[in-house]
Amino acid sequence: MTNRRQLLTGTAGIAAVLLGAGFAATGTAQAQTKLPDAGPLGDVWLGPADAKVSVVEYASMTCSHCAHFHETTWPELKKKYIDTGKIRFTLREFPLDPLATAGFMLARCNGNEKYYPMTDLLFAQQKNWAFVDKPVDALSGLVKQAGYSQESFEACLKRQDIYDAIVKVKDGGAKAGVDSTPTFFVNGQKVSGAISIAEFDKILEPLLAK
Repeated sequence: MTNRRQLLTGTAGIAAVLLGAGFAATGTAQAQTKLPDAGPLGDVWLGPADAKVSVVEYASMTCSHCAHFHETTWPELKKKYIDTGKIRFTLREFPLDPLATAGFMLARCNGNEKYYPMTDLLFAQQKNWAFVDKPVDALSGLVKQAGYSQESFEACLKRQDIYDAIVKVKDGGAKAGVDSTPTFFVNGQKVSGAISIAEFDKILEPLLAK
């Protein structure tokens, strides 16, 4: 995972906007809580608003466990429960380091309709940008596949409003008890870790049967 020095050797825009943005998360726990409202940018929901079950995921773009979940469990969860209208789902930002913050900013800068295509791309290619010698350059090259130019890449990472919004979501998650990623809240019930589809079945089916 990149450290702050590695990150700040990238563009001046990244250095300016991510200064002082070190994050950390430790431990796991389970509890039931009322989640904070969506941040200034709003939640990007998948699935019907009137679904019986809502799933909120807090994740970090540089979290390997999050990438594993999105590679293995997420496609089946979406197919089985979201696309069929049984649940609704949203991904909230909980960046563990400045590079993860940059990834989420890039996912947000082009509007909510681009949010999941970008987060899917960043999770799928995580090892090719988050854990390399020059992560900023690798990230810049990767998001050009999604239509960014070098100029728009740098401009996005100068967006103080986007940065502040992501920090607010992260702070809200921490207050709700998020201390590791990924963390899910299923109708308010906290579930930690990159759980399998079988484990999700055990959680969701009783709720859907009510």
